Amino acid sequence: MADIKQEIQRRRTFAIISHPDAGKTTLTEKFLLYGGAIQSAGAVKGKSSDRHATSDWMEIEKKRGISVTSSVLQFEYGGYCINILDTPGHQDFSEDTYRTLMAADSAVMVIDGAKGIEPQTRKLFKVCAMRHIPIFTFINKMDREARDPFDLVDELEKEFGIGTYAVNWPIGCGAGFKGVYERDRRSILAFDEFHAGRRRIEGVECDISDTERMDSLIGSYAREELVSQIELLDGASFDFDLQKVRTGRLSPVFFGSALNNFGVEAFLQRFLKMTTPPLEHISGDEIISPFDERFSAFVFKIQANMNKAHRDRIAFLRICSGQFERGREYWHVQADRPVKLSQPQQMMAQEREIVDTAYAGDIIGVFDPGIFSIGDTVCEKGEKLRYAGIPTFAPEHFAVVEQIDSMKRKQFAKGVTEIAQEGAIQIFFEPGTGMERVVVGVVGVLQFDVLQFRMESEYGVRYNKRDLPHQLIRYIDNADLNPAELKLMQTTRWVQDVRGRNLLIFVGQYEIDWALDKNPGLMLSEFNQNTDAV
Repeated sequence: MADIKQEIQRRRTFAIISHPDAGKTTLTEKFLLYGGAIQSAGAVKGKSSDRHATSDWMEIEKKRGISVTSSVLQFEYGGYCINILDTPGHQDFSEDTYRTLMAADSAVMVIDGAKGIEPQTRKLFKVCAMRHIPIFTFINKMDREARDPFDLVDELEKEFGIGTYAVNWPIGCGAGFKGVYERDRRSILAFDEFHAGRRRIEGVECDISDTERMDSLIGSYAREELVSQIELLDGASFDFDLQKVRTGRLSPVFFGSALNNFGVEAFLQRFLKMTTPPLEHISGDEIISPFDERFSAFVFKIQANMNKAHRDRIAFLRICSGQFERGREYWHVQADRPVKLSQPQQMMAQEREIVDTAYAGDIIGVFDPGIFSIGDTVCEKGEKLRYAGIPTFAPEHFAVVEQIDSMKRKQFAKGVTEIAQEGAIQIFFEPGTGMERVVVGVVGVLQFDVLQFRMESEYGVRYNKRDLPHQLIRYIDNADLNPAELKLMQTTRWVQDVRGRNLLIFVGQYEIDWALDKNPGLMLSEFNQNTDAV
């Protein structure tokens, strides 16, 4: 057990979140470079290169230059085993990010130094705060023109209602960016715009009171400004408190440039020491320690066709406790049946490696023949563990999708069903219309583009799409009610989800009020009994 505990203790599992274009994927790749997991970083939008970000593996991601699905990346660095969950930044893919955050023990929030906190960053932070997970802030792009660092830190504290502690402090920005001052080490990390990540930069130890040496490093003007800023910072900022960091009440703040690989390794080193090993999880009234000998895990993501050559379907499991062993039989709680987790793999985006063992904190992918759903629990036989289901976002945009080629009916049905089981795109059926036509519900309209692209590239199916004016969806909670007998407005639609549950979709709230008024006893809810909606 000593070896297992040691393995779990060195795990660090975190998500990287940001608004689009803040530099999240670039920062992720610099981490991978330091861990030796990749030899060169791909430019997500670079015109001079046809390489793409390691974590962006879908064809549509490579074409658009945006992340549309979460990626799992595992590598070793400095004695730690690191599991990075790289998430989509665009708000239209926020449900995938939300589910991924449920599997993370901490979060790195990347903020553009020129833009500060943006809407998607704000929304994702609230999810982190709800779970009380540690949040680390990396303020990026300081080698470009940026806002005043005091304003950025103040905005963080006011927007999120938590304290901040600046671990380092920028010396200028943009063309005048000289580097950062590391407060605890009392040293300067000097910026060299020509190194562009090709070599590591070591800090120059220099007491801030050593005027002559400071002037030779950064110039007298920058030195004078830095001295006054540090005096103000030391007098007015929060004190560093590791316990507050680990409970999500204090966010350590770092400044740097991911693109130029400046301040990234220093951030990674400090982050790994400050963040927590795998956290506890709750099963009913029981708190499950990651060091519990009983293996347990939950499914937080399902992805079809990661390998187009095999048309496979992978269920991603976050291991919550104990040790996973390949070849052993475990218990699928929701299905109430034994299951062998076949082809257990650890990930580097779409690259995979079969593993014999994995530990609490790790993310593994297993082959899914269609038995898993998001939120399912897998544990030892005979155990009564059951982790809480993962909430789903209620769709806000709807469209009717109808296949064009009747000869590809099976491919169409398979495509919409498999993609629906992944959770981000929801598929509904109108009773009596068959599988040739379905209603698609999404949180963000870009998901429609993802569906179209994937149906064509992965299933060889083209279809016609007609947008609907509907914006609200409700579950029918009456078990003995026949929806066909309901009095509804002409625009209200009765649909069923992939599990056969009855729902109504409405254009607006007035339609919901009308339905409740005309159908005494009708019970509608925003979420079903098995999982909450967000």
